[in-house]
Parts: sequence; structure tokens; C-alpha cells
Amino acid sequence: MPRPMTEPERQAFLAEPRVGVLSVANDGDRPPHATPVWYAYEPGGDLTFFTGTQGRTSRKADLIERAGALSLTVQHGEFPYRYVTVEGSIVGTDRPPSPERMLAIARRYLPEAQARGFVAGELDRPAPGFVLFTVRPQHWLSFDFGDDAG
Repeated sequence: MPRPMTEPERQAFLAEPRVGVLSVANDGDRPPHATPVWYAYEPGGDLTFFTGTQGRTSRKADLIERAGALSLTVQHGEFPYRYVTVEGSIVGTDRPPSPERMLAIARRYLPEAQARGFVAGELDRPAPGFVLFTVRPQHWLSFDFGDDAG
């Protein structure tokens, strides 16, 4: 039978380098905006992620700033299935983020040399524009289907 994860389990799971799916309220009659993101999280702390605006306004960034809150879901997509969804408020916006903050996220997903190359390449683009959001987790939903493995 699936069970909710304990607080230490869900925080450790969220701290693993997984691709998260961000969901934020949308305009008008459209459903919530959802998109995959790289993120950083340390147990007990805030969650951070960045998005590119390419020197112009970003719909995703605008929606996040307008809503002031979002959800992020991460999952283990093979049996035994597990997932964590965290809902939280935006507590920080860095525009532009420092290369070090971008690198702290990129190196979770790429080897060091590629992470450095990715960040340098993104910052060298014509009219680069990035925003780094800091989210304070407030509500958690999690399930671990591992108990069904028996």
C-alpha cells in the first residue's frame, strides 16, 4: 500500500538531482502553466531554479511573479514509484542571478566542465536574461509505493 513519505524522506528525495515539473497559475481560462525545470534544494532550506528570458519578458517568469507561489513535483518514474510535490511562496527573485548561483543548479545535472560551459554559453548569448527564483516550501504531498514491492 502506498504511504506518505516521512519529512526526512521527502526532503532527501527532493534534494536528489531530479528534473522537476513546475506548475503556476495561468491567465484567464487557461489551465495552469507547467514546465520541466532544473532546481537546487538542500534539506530544510529553500528551493531555487532559474529560467531564461532572452532579454525580453518571459511568460513563465511573469506568471510566477504575478502568482507569488507555485508547485513543483519530482518523481521516481520506475517501480517502486515515489513522488514529492512541494507548494511554496516566492521569497526571492534575482535578476540576473550570479553565475555561481546558476552553476550551483547546473552542476547538479551536468558534469563540472559541461556545467561551466552551459552557464558560460547561456551568459554569452545575445541579450541574455535570466531570473532565479527562490521558493520557500510550505506544503508537501508525497507517496512512496515501495511498500508494494513485497
